[in-house]
Amino acid sequence: MPIAMITGALSYFIYSNIPALAPTKPFVTSLISFLQPILIFAMLFITFCKISLNDLRPKMWHLWLLLIQSGSFALLTLCIAFFPEITGRVIIEGAMLCMICPTATAATVIAGKLGGNTTSLTSYIILINIVTAIVIPIFIPLIHSHHGMTFVTSFSMILAKVFPLLLCPLITAMMLRKWFPSIHGVILQCKDLAFYIWLVALAIAIALTTRSIVHSHVPMVYQFGIAGISLVCCALQFFIGKRIGAHYHDEISAGQSLGQKNTIFAIWLAYTFMTPVTSIAGGFYSIWHNLYNSYQLYQMRKQQGSERKSEP
Repeated sequence: MPIAMITGALSYFIYSNIPALAPTKPFVTSLISFLQPILIFAMLFITFCKISLNDLRPKMWHLWLLLIQSGSFALLTLCIAFFPEITGRVIIEGAMLCMICPTATAATVIAGKLGGNTTSLTSYIILINIVTAIVIPIFIPLIHSHHGMTFVTSFSMILAKVFPLLLCPLITAMMLRKWFPSIHGVILQCKDLAFYIWLVALAIAIALTTRSIVHSHVPMVYQFGIAGISLVCCALQFFIGKRIGAHYHDEISAGQSLGQKNTIFAIWLAYTFMTPVTSIAGGFYSIWHNLYNSYQLYQMRKQQGSERKSEP
């Protein structure tokens, strides 16, 4: 993962600083817009092939995590609504994005590598996207009103943004399991394919994140503030998610559910419903949660290596 992240960041800087490649930028932008959803679809499709639809049931820890995400978002929104001239408002809005942002679809891949329950995590991804589509249109108008943007319009926009890429691979995987079991069996044997597809998608995501941060016109003091608050939100959500999950014997899945975010959605949310300035919160959060995921995978491999050495 660190190699993929470094590759993504360096690729952006190298490409953007070669004048001869400037005419290709529209093509590359279109290619990335086309390629990224395909990679995510393929990654989720392979992961969902390992999941039975009958196992997608709500868990008690789902409720706690939903309350934490929606409750913190509501409280931060009301804080700005009652004190609109509050110092550091953009930093608070950055925290709002980090807290309400739904779980990244790639969290199923990381949780699977860490030994977590991908089925319960998938259930939470579906639930948090529904809750997000309801909560955001209710509270955002209190601090950012948009002419002609009704609750139904906002709700539909959010569902249209997140659900096709989530439900289509799930439905396709279920159809394959039922009608083409032999092909389904072959896919099940591809143990780490989804993870390597995710690494390619991660490199692209980091390149886009780097571009977002570099082209931001936010004063440095606010950039540092947003970077800091996104780091705090990331650490806090992983910690709380793991603590709640440990109580229900599902520490890894709960930690990834609350901590690993769909940062591309966060950036879109900032541009669509809030202010473009706050979009860099999603960019910085992408860096923090992927660094932590890299650390978790390193610790897991280290532990597995120690266990193999201790075997007689």
